Amino acid sequence: MDRLPWSRFHWMVVVGLGAVWILDGLEVTIVGSMSEALKPNDTGLGLSSFDVGLAGAVYVAGACLGALFFGQLTDRFGRKKLFLITLAVYTVATVLTAFSMTPLWYFACRFLTGAGIGGEYAAINSAIDELIPKKYRGRVDVAINGSFWVGAAGGALLTIPLLDPNMVDPAWGWRVAFGLGAILAVGILVVRRHVPESPRWLFIHGREDEGEDIVRGIEDRVARENGTSLEGVSETITIRQRRTIPLTTIAKTVFTLYPKRTVLCLSLFIGQAFLYNAFFFTYGDTLGEFMGVEQVGWYIAVFAVSNFVGALALSPLFDSIGRVRMLTATYVISGVLLGITGLTLGSYTAVTLTLMGCIIFFFASAGASAAYLTASEVFPMETRALCIAFFYAIGTAAGGIAGPLLFGKLIEDATSGGEGISAIALGYYIGAALMVAGGIVAAFLGVKAEGKSLESIAQPLTAEDDASPSDGGREHQHA
Repeated sequence: MDRLPWSRFHWMVVVGLGAVWILDGLEVTIVGSMSEALKPNDTGLGLSSFDVGLAGAVYVAGACLGALFFGQLTDRFGRKKLFLITLAVYTVATVLTAFSMTPLWYFACRFLTGAGIGGEYAAINSAIDELIPKKYRGRVDVAINGSFWVGAAGGALLTIPLLDPNMVDPAWGWRVAFGLGAILAVGILVVRRHVPESPRWLFIHGREDEGEDIVRGIEDRVARENGTSLEGVSETITIRQRRTIPLTTIAKTVFTLYPKRTVLCLSLFIGQAFLYNAFFFTYGDTLGEFMGVEQVGWYIAVFAVSNFVGALALSPLFDSIGRVRMLTATYVISGVLLGITGLTLGSYTAVTLTLMGCIIFFFASAGASAAYLTASEVFPMETRALCIAFFYAIGTAAGGIAGPLLFGKLIEDATSGGEGISAIALGYYIGAALMVAGGIVAAFLGVKAEGKSLESIAQPLTAEDDASPSDGGREHQHA
């Protein structure tokens, strides 16, 4: 798998699996923009400002719990089963959201939608890294994670006509917005059905014949599409196959065998989560409360495009310059720029603040995307999905719960006290400090994973130098 040239098969993997980030970006942006539309009793659901905040917290809680729940199942039952199930959960929950009649119904649907998205992160990142050749793994993973901002830009632009009462009835606009996400999800599901199970997962779980059949099929397809013959494989690894691997074994491995990598991933995830809450997730409120912008969709769309361009443009450098240098550079540069923005916050207009945000997140989006790449490739295969889920849950909880509470309070105090935009600079400083700290940690604890197979970065738990059948496992060689 690692020696294969790029082909149409890999594009199918990218489209079928990677498009989930577009859904997440669409979901987050639409919900953020629809808050006011949900407040009226006649056309919305009669939500209060507290209810809107509660719905956001419920979504985050669902994402965290869904990541942990589905992440464990992904390692246990396979990548394909779970990336089909999690997308189905998201689709059904989004459709049900569009039919919400009461706040309680809406909250329940937001929780289930978050659970589906959280599960997607774990299942998809593991599958992508196990199917993409090592030469391209870094750039593909970073670019795919950065595609969140394609959805964010699309969501921002969609809200412009959907929130215009002259174009769409206010009672239907927000419902249509949720329905559009479900339509996109169904399209992704059609493509995703053709993505195979990870041969690596099949092999370790005692289903080597299925794994070999899938690999042969992929090799034949790639050779036929590219018109070339593939070179042979000489490297082997001995695996003691087991149907299930206890969760206690997985946890013990992550925290005792790889403590430095655990600290690295926690630093990266918490830093990027707080950074985005320091700027993006309070961006609409900042423009509206302090700068009098009524239609923030255009500004958010421009900001989102810069994020995706940054991830796309910088992603190849994670394979060429290397993971450690690029993680350090993107985290430190974006953190320093955010700190400078906080110091000069009172001097910006809506346009210049957006421009500064575009520059900051050109670097930050690549770094944040690489945090997912790091968590998915530096731990053993048996723990991959659960590790992604764990670090995603920690980062999301820190940024999605603590962040909004802090920054919402800063904005509220600033507007009620008449202090102006400079009063929210504290949030920028915290985000900046965490990003710079994450970059420094990456410089010392980062893993040089570029161009290496996943098995050489972190040996599978089932790998044996001197295999022993004492636990009922079977010894088998994998090329």
